[in-house]
Amino acid sequence: MTRYLARKTFLYLLTFFFAVTIDWVIPRIMPGDPIDGLISRIQADSTASQELHGYFTESFGLDQPLWRQYVNFWRGLIELDLGPSITYVGSSVSELIWAALPYTLALLVPAIVLSYIAGNRVGAMAARRKSLDNTVLPVSYVLTATPYMWLAIVLVYFVAFRWGIFPVSGAYDFSMQPAWTWEFTGSFLRHWFLPFLTLFLVAFGGWAIGMRNLIIYELEAEYANYLQALGAPSKLVRKYAYGNAVLPQMSGLALALGAVVGGAIVTEIVFGYPGIGTLIIAALQNRDYFLLQGLFLLIITCVLIANFIVDILYVIVDPRTRTGIQGA
Repeated sequence: MTRYLARKTFLYLLTFFFAVTIDWVIPRIMPGDPIDGLISRIQADSTASQELHGYFTESFGLDQPLWRQYVNFWRGLIELDLGPSITYVGSSVSELIWAALPYTLALLVPAIVLSYIAGNRVGAMAARRKSLDNTVLPVSYVLTATPYMWLAIVLVYFVAFRWGIFPVSGAYDFSMQPAWTWEFTGSFLRHWFLPFLTLFLVAFGGWAIGMRNLIIYELEAEYANYLQALGAPSKLVRKYAYGNAVLPQMSGLALALGAVVGGAIVTEIVFGYPGIGTLIIAALQNRDYFLLQGLFLLIITCVLIANFIVDILYVIVDPRTRTGIQGA
């Protein structure tokens, strides 16, 4: 087990290094100069623009050779300093990320957990009941094939704009300030529900289809037929089938995390939700190297940590994996 953990840790650290290096390179191969965009927002005259361009270029360290910028990036990363933001002058990247992260986590964590649990349960029931399967299967296919952005737009148009049941955008009423009050909590939940529902429905369809197919496969396996021939109760057979079907779903969870995170970013943009997705759009529009680096670094780190945790949980849950590790 120790050797397995060491090998996995090394692979994930190696993946982290290459992913973060690509994260540093991508903003710098984008067309345009971030300092030009900053000066255009200031609306300075031509004489002042030249002086400001040199000043900001030196202040942000963009006048240094690329190799020096790369070394400074890793030095700052080790010191937990992601640098200043070019878009939001005067604010550090860390401050902006910490302000937006709770909103994104408030969408992602409940959507991932609840869709996984509900999708697996409904899929398992559909595999055993033909009447339920005739409804769950086509609905799940439609949901899992629906792009996050398209579903978000549909919900905004009908549920928010036409019917007025929920707010159109934002994380809370613009007239309010964040506070631990019932009024603010109610406003936050009303704004939160549609983005959450978007992520939940798309993910739910995939989990329901996967579990439904796996349960059918397990119930037709030799061990299930053998148990039924011995007169074992159907409930016991289904219990074993569900336990074996959950294992591939756990692996699928690790693979699906990246897609769900990407879906959350797109969903936040549609709903104007002040999370990581909104910051990414602002950073792209203003070619903010440092903010883009920090945001993609956060996504890379979270996805890798989540995959690592799923790998460890898989070893704990599946005795066959533990036997293989001990044998190795």
